[in-house]
Amino acid sequence: MQRLKIVFSGPMGAGKTQAIASLSDIPVVSTEVQNTDLDAHTKVLTTVGMDYGELTLEGGTGIGLYGTPGQERFNFIWPILSQGALGVIILIDHSAANPVQYMAYYLQTFEKIYQGRIIVGISQVDKKPEREFDIYREWLDENKRSIPIFPVDMRKKDDVLLLVETIITALEQD
Repeated sequence: MQRLKIVFSGPMGAGKTQAIASLSDIPVVSTEVQNTDLDAHTKVLTTVGMDYGELTLEGGTGIGLYGTPGQERFNFIWPILSQGALGVIILIDHSAANPVQYMAYYLQTFEKIYQGRIIVGISQVDKKPEREFDIYREWLDENKRSIPIFPVDMRKKDDVLLLVETIITALEQD
């Protein structure tokens, strides 16, 4: 059986743990602890090591789903988790104060540490409907980046599966 690996990254609160939980065929192995950085984000729990889940596609191909911690103080693990990955999915919280700035930071960081397919999922669009989704495409166009980007609800398996399928489809076309 073929084993593949996909990494989910992004700032704290973007939905990495939820995305993996929505897809995983096994209970998610999580390293969530109580959040002590309430200035950065008000969520109660935060990932400090990684999240791990597994997804089996039709045909039996297995995918390991790895979630990075969102806090920058744990960024030393990002390149380790990215090694050998089929792709990296960067998740950005649309309702954050500066979501485009977060997207720019994570794209620039991962383009340095990972030489493969990167796509972007924008979560929590419903929490800030007055903010235009085009702000992300405009930044990508201005910075001459051709990266797939999708609005996604991390609680919906089909939304998250779209991100995974986009990586797989892009690789099949390469």
